[in-house]
Amino acid sequence: MGFLTEFKEDFNKRKTEEMVVSPQKIGSLIAPTFAEVYGDIKTEGHTHYWLKGGRGSTKSSFISIQMISGIMEDPNANGMALRKVGVNLKDSVFEQLQWAISALGVDPDWKERKSPLELEYLPTGQRIIFRGADEPKKIKSTKFRKGYCKYLWYEEVDEFSGMEEIRTINQSLMRGGDRFFVFYSFNPPKSQRSWVNHEMMETRPDKLVHHSTYLGVPPEWLGEQFIVEAEHLKKTKPEQYQHEYMGEVIGTGAEVFQNLTLRTISDEEIRRFDRIARGLDWGYASDPLHYTVNHYDKTRRRLYIFFEIHKVGLSNRKAAELIKKENKYNREITCDSAEPKSIAEMRDYGLRVIGAKKGVDSVEYGIKWLQDLEEIIIDPQRCPHTAEEFNKYELEKDKYGEFKAGFPDKNNHSIDATRYSRENEMRKVRIR
Repeated sequence: MGFLTEFKEDFNKRKTEEMVVSPQKIGSLIAPTFAEVYGDIKTEGHTHYWLKGGRGSTKSSFISIQMISGIMEDPNANGMALRKVGVNLKDSVFEQLQWAISALGVDPDWKERKSPLELEYLPTGQRIIFRGADEPKKIKSTKFRKGYCKYLWYEEVDEFSGMEEIRTINQSLMRGGDRFFVFYSFNPPKSQRSWVNHEMMETRPDKLVHHSTYLGVPPEWLGEQFIVEAEHLKKTKPEQYQHEYMGEVIGTGAEVFQNLTLRTISDEEIRRFDRIARGLDWGYASDPLHYTVNHYDKTRRRLYIFFEIHKVGLSNRKAAELIKKENKYNREITCDSAEPKSIAEMRDYGLRVIGAKKGVDSVEYGIKWLQDLEEIIIDPQRCPHTAEEFNKYELEKDKYGEFKAGFPDKNNHSIDATRYSRENEMRKVRIR
């Protein structure tokens, strides 16, 4: 009689309550800060779980517990753990999942393989496999003998190139089942311009974002020395502490707009807007034409950007047709005055357009006016190009690593259109 046959016979003799890890056992291994997320998973509240936070927050431990216990509870569930580079798998997610197996006290039920990396749940043959995104063919060709890939874990997801790469992988693996759980774990990069920090501002109904720090973890789990090191950094380098231990986005110093908020602007909010302005930046060959609509709350000094037209190769005639659909009452539009022929053409099409007055320092002054606002609120769903440009607009460095004087004159079409639209407010400030 072979080992596997003996194991299965022994396993089948166990009591039913011993076959699945008890909620009490799982609860004892989860930091209090993850209790709400655990409850959401149990009720199948979401599909995509973005778990971000600082060092020692135990987010990876939480995910590993969920994957191991979840696979043991569902005979059709398999899993895959991913890193951007495959060589990093063994000493990170593979070790972490092995820890979870031991912590749950189910070592006899699991078998590890080192080449290729794999964990097998012996009673049923379910598997957790490990892949690096540097070998995409291996991901696409993944097959499971039984069931489907119910659990996916992207460890250090900020190392991946962006959501396009993530979507491609998900599309390959999220098949053959009716319920999936995708975990994304990472320490937020310093710069708000990082794609993963930007992704945290995007909302969708099947997505949950959770932030955790070591302060929500029982101190005895971390050890005295961990606390000592954290407190020392807090005293000596508070900014680094905020980034490393609190998982906060502290910026690189190059960001032009540090007053930026990307969020949904509701229809109800828009109906209340009463200081709406429109701006237009012409397209040049391969550059896009950009039309913006925004509201300025003068009292609170907040700018709300909630509509855009952004397109390359758009003729003035076609642009006018699109603008008329939004600008039904033909309100005034302030345009780049560098193209008087285009302004005249737009007037011929029936639009009320005027050229921006500009001035020798209008670019710098306009950007500084925008920087000085209490908040610039952009709806990333309604205005994806505007959100991306404002979010990624940074000072440039010279060959010595110092910031150059002035603001970059590229990838700023939405910024220019916004400056034109609010020229009157800027001039009033100057007069004062």
